[in-house]
Amino acid sequence: MNADAQRHQFENQGYITLKGLLDEHVIAQSRAAMEELVERSARQLVADGTLSSGMAQEPFETRFYKLYENHLDLAPKSFRRELHLAGLFDLFFNPALLDVVELLIGPEVRLYPNYTARPKFPDWKGTEVLWHQDGGYTEQVSGDQESVELQRMVNVWTPLVPARAENGCMQFVPGTHKLGSVPHEKREYYLEIAPESLRPHLDAAIDVELDPGDVVLFQNLLFHRGQPNYSGKIRWSFDWRYQDAAQSTLRKEEGHIARSSFNPASVVGSAEEWACLSFR
Repeated sequence: MNADAQRHQFENQGYITLKGLLDEHVIAQSRAAMEELVERSARQLVADGTLSSGMAQEPFETRFYKLYENHLDLAPKSFRRELHLAGLFDLFFNPALLDVVELLIGPEVRLYPNYTARPKFPDWKGTEVLWHQDGGYTEQVSGDQESVELQRMVNVWTPLVPARAENGCMQFVPGTHKLGSVPHEKREYYLEIAPESLRPHLDAAIDVELDPGDVVLFQNLLFHRGQPNYSGKIRWSFDWRYQDAAQSTLRKEEGHIARSSFNPASVVGSAEEWACLSFR
C-alpha cells in the first residue's frame, strides 16, 4: 500500500494495518522487557508471602497468568509508568513506524502520555476492554469534547503473541471515527460506549488478527474493543499514541517528543535517555 492509499484508508476507514513492520529484534527486546516486569511481580509475590514459588519454569505465555490465577484481585491490568525500560525505545521510537505517523499527522510528533502494556488474562473481565473510543477517556479527563474531536492523533497497537479471536484480538467498526465523540458510560473496570450509540453499528464489526511484528494504526475516535480471552494464556500487547506536538495533550502530562524538525534537540534520542525519563 503506497502513501496515498495509506492516508486515504486511514481517513476513510479509520485504520491501516502494517504487516511485519517491526523487526524481530524489536519484538525480542519488547518481550524481554515484559519478562523483566513479570519477574519483578514474581519476586514481590514471593517476598510478601502470597506465593511460595515465582514459577520461573512457566513459559512467557503462561507465567504471568499462573502467578495471579488464584489472586486476580492483585493482578495488574496494565503497565504504564513501568515502561521506561531501555528495551522499549526501539518500539516507541521506531523510525519506520514514525515515517508512517509523520505522513498522517505531520513532522512534529509527540509520544502521547498514554503508552501501555496489557497482559490480557483468560476469562477475566478485569482485562476485557469494552467498546470505546480512546477519545472518550480523554474527554472524561478534560471535559472538552470539541478539543478531543480536533486532536490530530494516531493510535498504535501491536501484539507480542499471535492475536486471534480466541485469545482476545481487537475488533474495530470501520468508519465510526466519522461519528465524532459519542457518549460513554462507566462500567466496573472500563468505559463503554452508550448502548444507543453502539448498537446500530455492531453488525459492521471486524476482527483485527495480527502476528508479532504487525502493527495497526487507527483513529482516536474509532469504535474498538478487546474481545474476551478464552485461550488459557496471556495475550500480551502494547498500545500507544502519537499526537501533533503543536497540540495540547488535554491532560496534566506532556508526553515526550518523538520527532521534530523544528526542535530536534527535544527528541528522545536513545534507549539510555528513555530509561532515564519518566511518565509525564
